[in-house]
Amino acid sequence: MSPTQLTFNLPHRPALGREDFLVAPANEAAVAWLDSWPDWPSYGLVVHGPEGSGKTHLAQAWRSRSFAKPIVGELDESREWLLDDADRNAPDETAFFHLLNMIAERRGHLLITARTPPARWNVKLPDLASRLKALPAVGLGAPDDALVEAVLVKHFADRQLRVAPETVRFVARRLERSLGAVARVSDALDRAALAQGRPISIPLARDVLAAQGFVTTSEE
Repeated sequence: MSPTQLTFNLPHRPALGREDFLVAPANEAAVAWLDSWPDWPSYGLVVHGPEGSGKTHLAQAWRSRSFAKPIVGELDESREWLLDDADRNAPDETAFFHLLNMIAERRGHLLITARTPPARWNVKLPDLASRLKALPAVGLGAPDDALVEAVLVKHFADRQLRVAPETVRFVARRLERSLGAVARVSDALDRAALAQGRPISIPLARDVLAAQGFVTTSEE
């Protein structure tokens, strides 16, 4: 194999700073809440939304400002904490209740992310259920077309790829309204372009989208 035939599928690190988060109607309320820290009216905040809606990006951006620690293993004397994906990864209910008490006593803060609001969680401990339902909760909605296009451009930029606007538009109009789908397809496009030695264009995008299960029969 000649040197010109070698390809390297190297991992990329997505930019997850607050300045990299794209604000749109679907997420502006949650962004405003997190930007207002530490002046929250409560010791906790719940940000909820479907998978791929941007919860993790927002949480990591807040964590970089607050120096919050993820809730794993032993707890220390920190005042700021992050519990990501709480409706699937929450601690034992008694431990969770004591954690909320500890953070409130320390005048600290807890950011919780989840797919659904606390009122829909299957919490058995009445005191914990009451505490969680009393926390402010803000939802992330489905992204609109403009946000999907902007996030596609961001994913390509994270990979140092330049993609023509008409190709971005072609892809965006055929995706489900999910940032998870945007991430999945942008990664597939990058891999396909690398493997085939082709630029990311509408013909390549059509093939990749079809392989991902998206309808590609309509034309620009």
